[in-house]
Amino acid sequence: MLSPNYIFTQLEHKSYSIEIAAFSKKPVQIKYLAKIFVTLRTSVLDPAGVAVQSGLKQMGYENVEQVRIGKYIELTIVAPDEMKARRDLNRICDQMLSNPVIENYRFDLIEVESQTGVF
Repeated sequence: MLSPNYIFTQLEHKSYSIEIAAFSKKPVQIKYLAKIFVTLRTSVLDPAGVAVQSGLKQMGYENVEQVRIGKYIELTIVAPDEMKARRDLNRICDQMLSNPVIENYRFDLIEVESQTGVF
């Protein structure tokens, strides 16, 4: 199996096609889009959610039983693999984007593109 530092390209001509594998000095970097959802823990009172629920009831929406307010964040992150991107995102969420004492978070990670280093 080839290391992740190999990159591939294909050259095509009218009568033939050549596949080329080359070794990059820098590892392949993959760009990911992270969609992060931060919500209050269920044990924490959500006064903003209660206010929205009350407003909805006053507007006639009696069928709304509970409202919880949270945050949605998108960011792009570059990493050599998905595992490294997930580790970094967990640290980012724990240290900056959420308060672990009162909030939970989850994220979806979508690969956007790959980038290679200079030969």
